[in-house]
Amino acid sequence: MVFKRRNPRPWHVALGETVYPRGGWWRAVLYVVHRLRRLPDPPHRIGRGVAAGVFISFSPLFGFHLIGASLIAWAIRGNIVAALLATFVGNPVTYPIFAYAAVLLGHWILGIHTGLGMAEIIDTFKLASVEFWDNIKAIFTTAPTQWGGMKSFFNTLFLPDLIGSIPLGLIAGIAAHYLTLPLVDAYKKRRTRKLRERVEKLRGGAGGGPEAG
Repeated sequence: MVFKRRNPRPWHVALGETVYPRGGWWRAVLYVVHRLRRLPDPPHRIGRGVAAGVFISFSPLFGFHLIGASLIAWAIRGNIVAALLATFVGNPVTYPIFAYAAVLLGHWILGIHTGLGMAEIIDTFKLASVEFWDNIKAIFTTAPTQWGGMKSFFNTLFLPDLIGSIPLGLIAGIAAHYLTLPLVDAYKKRRTRKLRERVEKLRGGAGGGPEAG
């Protein structure tokens, strides 16, 4: 395979780099920005792709962010590669902030008044996770299945997170679109100018030599 690593990373190294990339988060951000600027597409299409990737990054649909970003970018005629790169906005550092804000907004929209704090949210996640695996094991045993914890998780966390993530993602996506346009446009203009200057310099050097005769 062309993109296969020559020396595969151990699983614990790969897992660690999902939390803290090699070289740090700032270097990772600069890499994504560099890749976005160099995409061979008009700025408005790249901006739409970025908007799609940022929007989907606010959703709790883990495992479907890349597919969702691609579909949204295709639907709005954005750059799909830009959408995939922009999903980097949703990462282990930022997502807890996104999720907490989305849950609070979702509770407000749905009229839920539970006053969940971070400790209660973590406990709800734990209870739902334990109950999920207990239900999986119950398939192969005579133990009864229980859904109270998962029902509470869905009603108090997942659904509010999903509902709240839509307006937050729209706002962030639109903002990212308009921030991307001047960045990509300036880079492409500067690159075009440098290429033109290089061509003119080469032409000047070729035409300035001694005349044959």
